[in-house]
Amino acid sequence: MATPRATPGDLIDVRPLGPGLSGARSFTLARTDHLEVVRLVLSAGKRIPEHRAPGEITVQCLEGSLKFGTDVVVQTMRAGDLLFTLPGQAHWLEALEALEDTSVLVTLYLPQGR
Repeated sequence: MATPRATPGDLIDVRPLGPGLSGARSFTLARTDHLEVVRLVLSAGKRIPEHRAPGEITVQCLEGSLKFGTDVVVQTMRAGDLLFTLPGQAHWLEALEALEDTSVLVTLYLPQGR
């Protein structure tokens, strides 16, 4: 069953999943023509291939930890950390890796809509 997306004005629970993290899946919380908010769940050791976003993004680590790299720097993110990237900035394969079961909140600005 798909998780319903929020509508304007809805409260969205982004608290840590705690014991439910290991069985959780990623899902889109909200989407409009120019904004997408995703809860990304990564199991320990999961890597994501290099990719680029068409607009700015923010990534907030809600729980767990991950290595997150761009063409500028590689950093370890832990619960409570937030970073942003610029349009077109690469996220690298060898540097986007969950160090443990992790959940992050990703907010994407979509300049041309989708």
